[in-house]
Amino acid sequence: MKGAIVLLIVFTVFLALTLGYRDLPPGRQLYSLLGVPETEYPVLGIPTTTLVSALFNGAIYGVIAWLIYTFVERARRKRQTQVDKL
Repeated sequence: MKGAIVLLIVFTVFLALTLGYRDLPPGRQLYSLLGVPETEYPVLGIPTTTLVSALFNGAIYGVIAWLIYTFVERARRKRQTQVDKL
């Protein structure tokens, strides 16, 4: 449950960061790999290319943060159970 919250928070932060800084990797690079031409057509007032790049970045960095959080929590719990056994 907490991992999902971490994912959503990081997703939102990187979505907002990418809307402000459009060339934040890897969103723009992934968009160009799709072979879709860049367009400035606005969706909710945001250019389509920027919005798709922001969604890519939010998803990628969100999953990375979730994985890191999960591994750290498991290591912490394992260490705690080892201390409790002593």
